[in-house]
Amino acid sequence: MGTRRHFIIATGAALGGCATSNGGQTATPTAPPAAPEPTELSGPQPAIPFDRFLDQLRADARRGGVRQTTLDRALANLRPNDRVVALDRRQAETVLSWEEYRDRIVSPTRIQAGQRHYAENRDLLARIGARFRVSPRVVVAIWGMETNYGGNTGGFGVIDALATLAWEGRRASYFRGELLSALRILDAGHITPERMRGSWAGAMGQPQFMPSNFERLAVDFDGDGRRDIWDSRADALASIANYFAHHGWRENEAWGLAAQPPAGFDAERADTSQRRSLRDWSRAGWRRADGGALPQTETEAGIVVPNRSTSGVVYLGQHNFRVIRRYNPPVNYALAVALLSERVA
Repeated sequence: MGTRRHFIIATGAALGGCATSNGGQTATPTAPPAAPEPTELSGPQPAIPFDRFLDQLRADARRGGVRQTTLDRALANLRPNDRVVALDRRQAETVLSWEEYRDRIVSPTRIQAGQRHYAENRDLLARIGARFRVSPRVVVAIWGMETNYGGNTGGFGVIDALATLAWEGRRASYFRGELLSALRILDAGHITPERMRGSWAGAMGQPQFMPSNFERLAVDFDGDGRRDIWDSRADALASIANYFAHHGWRENEAWGLAAQPPAGFDAERADTSQRRSLRDWSRAGWRRADGGALPQTETEAGIVVPNRSTSGVVYLGQHNFRVIRRYNPPVNYALAVALLSERVA
């Protein structure tokens, strides 16, 4: 799992099993695990010692209303995590064509798992869809993309990871804000420090929310008084739906479609910011990918060109496609979510 453009979430593409819900029950508190021994960091060094950073953090958190008992438990024996620093400084991105990425992510295994999870959670998804007016298909697709339906939610302690990144210096202000959000979440009793696990960048739970997004958009759908996106499937899936509702998802509207451009179309020079009705695209010579006519409607759409496509495929993305990109901006990610959403139900 890696850090993501503006750190809303971090995608997990593991091939693990499904998440299991504990019905929203509070995990039994245990002593915080021993922190790893500090190791020497390579590269630029932070401006202040880690202990002084923690002292300043405690003062800021107390001023923000976080209780001392919460800070004592969450920050006990905390040390910088050199693995987090290494992952942050040495991010390596495999360059795949759109077709390779699509076939790897929207794979038969992921589709079949999505269909199974959709069927197993049909009643829950129907209630979530009715409340938030968001398609359960896109909720399941995000769940599958982010954590393989809850099977891979990350193995890092969120406080550990965020404290390291906030101290280490690169984007320190951003991660400090996320760290304070995470401490407030603990103080409110939504999760224990031991169960607050996520990616090395601090993205949490089955939806891979950053703490600030948790504070704004996580939902207590099972009604137990906690917003538990780690162990409550109801809370996790409803939180995804609430995210989409907050960003303007339009019920019963498609995300878009694969399209066939007119002769002479140059994908490299395409104006992807232009919005026109499907009727107007049709008049300009655009058709469905199979050659059929586009819907003769006033629904607005824009050209979507996948990154590094080898086949020249082009899409017309509607409003809901842009909402998917609010969850995670890369075009190929959003296209994969859209295609997976078509196949899971």
